[in-house]
Amino acid sequence: MDFEKPVVELEIKLDELKKLPLAESPEITEEVRYLEEQINKLREKIYTNLSPWEKLQIARHPNRPRTLDYVGKICTDFTELHGDRLCGDDPSLVGGPAFLEGKRVMVLGHQKGKDTKENVARNFGMPHPEGYRKALRLMGLAEKFKLPLVCFIDTPGAYPGIEAEERGQAGAIAENLVKMSILPVPVIVVNIGEGGSGGALALGVGDRVFMLENAYYSVITPEGCASILWHDETRASEAAKALKLTANDLLKHNIIDGIIDEPLGGAHRGFELTANVLKKILMDNLIELKKVPVQKLLNIRYERLRKIGAYKES
Repeated sequence: MDFEKPVVELEIKLDELKKLPLAESPEITEEVRYLEEQINKLREKIYTNLSPWEKLQIARHPNRPRTLDYVGKICTDFTELHGDRLCGDDPSLVGGPAFLEGKRVMVLGHQKGKDTKENVARNFGMPHPEGYRKALRLMGLAEKFKLPLVCFIDTPGAYPGIEAEERGQAGAIAENLVKMSILPVPVIVVNIGEGGSGGALALGVGDRVFMLENAYYSVITPEGCASILWHDETRASEAAKALKLTANDLLKHNIIDGIIDEPLGGAHRGFELTANVLKKILMDNLIELKKVPVQKLLNIRYERLRKIGAYKES
């Protein structure tokens, strides 16, 4: 990414120095130490003052950890379940039962790829209706077996193709919204990257909603917003600022309940640290929510949703 280039250039130079035949000499060792200090200072300067557009770029980073990365790190005995029992299976949305610190949970999440081939296979993390209906089926299993539900959001949006519309994309998303609103088990949602409109919201109704520091949530992409408002996609950075899509913006408006810190540069620069922090937050909140009686849990969830947004009665 453009704003990272100064750091990357110094990191390349540092690697070259470390590979020199005389890398152990006092002169080279001193130069390495000096470069490491400069890199750390530059990282702090860049990554602690990111604009909304720059945060969005980090959320889209190809090396950013995906749902299955987090599930594999923080859960055990995850068993992926497939198919919606109506049309087929959608690999852009994954889910199944797992254990989190010995506690049974149901996990759901959008799944992107790490390269072009995998992204094509995963439809770039944009689910078809059968993906959301698979999620609905697994929510039903969570209800039947009284499993807390953990959802990971990471999608640019639901797939907008004509075949998705023909198979009922809007209806599938709406059914998920209804189901999650009344699901009689604790529901925790974590936005780990991109949160695109209704495609993200279909897994986004919960008792607790968190976002990673560099994740975003928006009704439309900045590029789409700039194209519609100004007929100019090059003004996407301006649109990103206006959309108030960062975790800090959403926390300020009480749309989310907390922000999960990332290492400088993003979760891909410190995956284990990010996963460990995420695991602790999930466990703490699950323990707390499981103590709440079901009806009270549903009432609190309803009130939480009612408080989102601002309106005026005349």
